[in-house]
Amino acid sequence: MTKSTPSIARLRFVRSALSHMTSDKRDIHMQAESVVTDIAANPHILRWIVIIIIAALGYTVATVGMKYAALGSLPVATILIVTGFILATIAEVFLLKRGDLTVVYVTIIGVETIMILIASALLGEIVDLRRMAGAGCVVVGIALCSS
Repeated sequence: MTKSTPSIARLRFVRSALSHMTSDKRDIHMQAESVVTDIAANPHILRWIVIIIIAALGYTVATVGMKYAALGSLPVATILIVTGFILATIAEVFLLKRGDLTVVYVTIIGVETIMILIASALLGEIVDLRRMAGAGCVVVGIALCSS
């Protein structure tokens, strides 16, 4: 029995595919470095990111409060809902003074979607692959709308 050797054409194809993968990784790495450099060079971007996270966190806290209300724990629910909406309102008003409604709101919803998945898991709800994929589709759609 003889060993079969790969053809030269196949080896070239594999080498070409590997070089493309390496260049794609370099491109992604360069893009990530660019984002980090932009944030470091412009502290306003970092402030926007933090405030967007605060707004999304406020909406998430309010949503968790609504879940507690549905379970019958009204005192805890009321505190979470009021605190969450106040936090979200303050952060969003600050963002809307400096940005477009569609970009600001849609970005907050994208971040909030991820936070809601995490909160659902922490509350013991089922967060299976189907729900994560659905949330991923929402986040991708939001990214398309806000870019």
